[in-house]
Amino acid sequence: MSQTVALILILLTVSLGPSFVIAMVGFASIQALGRNPSAAPKIQLAMLLAFIFAEAIAVISLLVVFGLFK
Repeated sequence: MSQTVALILILLTVSLGPSFVIAMVGFASIQALGRNPSAAPKIQLAMLLAFIFAEAIAVISLLVVFGLFK
């Protein structure tokens, strides 16, 4: 029972962390585009890189969690 609760809490943390990062990056990029639309290519590249790294961290951490609680 305690292993199940630990797995649920870890999965919740693992899924909320990258989701929060993606939300903050999206919010900041929309604000930056609103302030300076001519910088769209630079902002878009940085935004996509941040999204890729956040998703990579999420996938790696989920693989680690599933490997630990096999």
